[in-house]
Amino acid sequence: MAVHKVAQTGLIEFAAEPAVLKAIEDWQIWMTVEKNYSAHTLDAYGRDLSAFFRYLSGHLGFAPGLSDLESLTTADFRGYLAKRHNDGLSRSSTARAVSTLRNFFRFLDRGELVHNAAIKAVKTPKLPRSIPKPLSEVEAKEALLTIGELHDTPWIAARDMAILTLLYGCGLRISEALNLNLEDVPDRDSMVITGKGNKQRVVPVLPIVAEAIQYYVNLYPKHLKKSGPLFVGAQGKRLNPGVVQRQVRKLRALMGLSATATPHALRHSFATHLLAGGGDLRTIQELLGHESLSTTQRYTEVDQARLIEVYRDSHPRARR
Repeated sequence: MAVHKVAQTGLIEFAAEPAVLKAIEDWQIWMTVEKNYSAHTLDAYGRDLSAFFRYLSGHLGFAPGLSDLESLTTADFRGYLAKRHNDGLSRSSTARAVSTLRNFFRFLDRGELVHNAAIKAVKTPKLPRSIPKPLSEVEAKEALLTIGELHDTPWIAARDMAILTLLYGCGLRISEALNLNLEDVPDRDSMVITGKGNKQRVVPVLPIVAEAIQYYVNLYPKHLKKSGPLFVGAQGKRLNPGVVQRQVRKLRALMGLSATATPHALRHSFATHLLAGGGDLRTIQELLGHESLSTTQRYTEVDQARLIEVYRDSHPRARR
């Protein structure tokens, strides 16, 4: 019996035969090199597969080999999902676990290692359709100004204002903003952002965004390295997302905003306000870096009156 430590998690171990361990290692290399999956995705997939193999060893009573993976039935996979449900794991977590297994078994199939069609018959748990809750235009503008009142140190206050201005002004994810280096700061009206899966996109930069960033950089008391992080903490290291999230929680309390007012809500607001101002979904999709247009549609909450107005102004049969 061999014990494998999943490289991305560093802590989770499970038992499997050497051929399975080699296949898992090759799968991880393929995701890293060929697919350019982010470290976050690799870590999540590693944890998901570890959990499955821990269940499988207990379910079978021994460390599985490739032939055992090929013999798994739909009932075996459903048993794993049932255990997750009984353990109180969320539907979204289980949906990702199913996606991980499908990804892994497709890799095994392409490599002529294991052919198992049973996983294709396993249905992904249906997820409730969540509608993003953006801030209103007034709330978004006030939030950008108020965040600077939460810290007495001028450069930190300017940093927090610059981050929120970047999220709302460019529609960035918090991870995308905090992964920027000083050399990424635009000297023109656009910049290149590296998003999920290391995919790059060009986003326009409004003057107010560039000014907020430059104001923070000018106030920072030390020297920021060109190839180093743009947004740093008190110790000069790359800023942790938890710091921004904590400041936004304080901001919510000060402004009386709901719990849905998070850093990511500013990205929702960016998309929603663009659509309400006449932007088209395809353009917003590109600005947000979404692969699917349906994903973008979830970010764009527009009231019924606005939809009717667009219909009346656009549809040929609506004009007389």
